Amino acid sequence: MSTSTIRIDHAALPDQFDRSRPDAVAEVIETALREDGIRAEVSDVISHLKIELPTAQLAAASASLVGMGLI
Repeated sequence: MSTSTIRIDHAALPDQFDRSRPDAVAEVIETALREDGIRAEVSDVISHLKIELPTAQLAAASASLVGMGLI
C-alpha cells in the first residue's frame, strides 16, 4: 500500500484551531478524518502538521480537509 503525506503549516491554520496547542489540533483533525472513514495519522512536526494516509484515500481526505477549512 502506498502512503501520501499532507503538510499544513501551523501559521496557515484557520482561527477555529488553537495554534498554541498543535498536538490537540492534530488530534482533532485525525478524529475528524477517521469519522469520515479515512485512516490517517496526524502529528505535530515542529513547524507544521503532518498527515499520513493511504494514497487511495487522498481525494476523500482532501475533501474533508477542505470542509474543515484547512486547504
